[in-house]
Amino acid sequence: MNSITKKSLSVLATVAVTLLALAIAPEARAEQGPAAGKSAPTKPQGRYATVNGLKMYYEIHGKGKPVVLLHGALSTLEVDFGKLMPELAKTRQVIAIEQQAHGHTADANRPLSYEQMAEDTAALLGQLGIKNADFLGYSMGGGIALQLAMRHPRLVRRFVYAGGAGYRTEGTYPELMNVWKQLAPEHLAGFPFQKEYARVAPQPENWAALIEKVKQLDTTFVGWPAEAVRGIQAPSLLMIGDADITLPEHTVEMFRLLGGGVAGDLHGLPRARLAVLPGTTHVTLVSRVDWLLSMVNEFFDAPAAKGK
Repeated sequence: MNSITKKSLSVLATVAVTLLALAIAPEARAEQGPAAGKSAPTKPQGRYATVNGLKMYYEIHGKGKPVVLLHGALSTLEVDFGKLMPELAKTRQVIAIEQQAHGHTADANRPLSYEQMAEDTAALLGQLGIKNADFLGYSMGGGIALQLAMRHPRLVRRFVYAGGAGYRTEGTYPELMNVWKQLAPEHLAGFPFQKEYARVAPQPENWAALIEKVKQLDTTFVGWPAEAVRGIQAPSLLMIGDADITLPEHTVEMFRLLGGGVAGDLHGLPRARLAVLPGTTHVTLVSRVDWLLSMVNEFFDAPAAKGK
């Protein structure tokens, strides 16, 4: 059936309402770009590096041990980390990166893939002289962090996969995938992702093309083999909302693959951690700044686990 069904429309409307709530809620406005009535900055606050034929945008804030921030699909650093970034920068060097076709980074003549985005990220960090760092990825950014932990294990000291943490497509609620396949630019018109893209993108007219590339990524990418996930040695923290886009049992399965799911009092704490945030959806997870800070900072600062 080519048209969106009533059930799908209902789900899509729920997603839209959630996005709208983020756009207008007082506690979320700081994460969505300039406040109402203020002019947008005329120049980006970050820098660019040419990696793999891509002019890639990044920002550096603070001093200390490096932590790399990786945003979600269709989003930007400001939308996902606008409020979290300055808090992390109080004690760490924050390196925040915008991926191909997202935010200030222009598109390239190639599809989006986790492999390529991870290689772009690794190349940029190589130019900056970063040989080992912690990573915090939200949604798609968490997938990039996972890919980096597989392909560049020396680069990843620890990583957080926050929001929608999973390693296979079947871990996502099927009804969301059905709606996602039919998503069109007009469904997101006026919402935070689209408004911020229009404000900062080098070619704002490419919004529809970005949506199609992200849809292709999400509907064609099968996932990672269980053995590849099991082989990751970097300590990990998986974070989902209890009303996230991923089935909680799938995230628990991934948690076990990464070394979690043991009796810590008998065997010691494992290298993997799991956090389920109550009353939290996929979109609202990044607005839980106090919770994120408390768990992420403690995880990055914790001594190496002695258990499995």
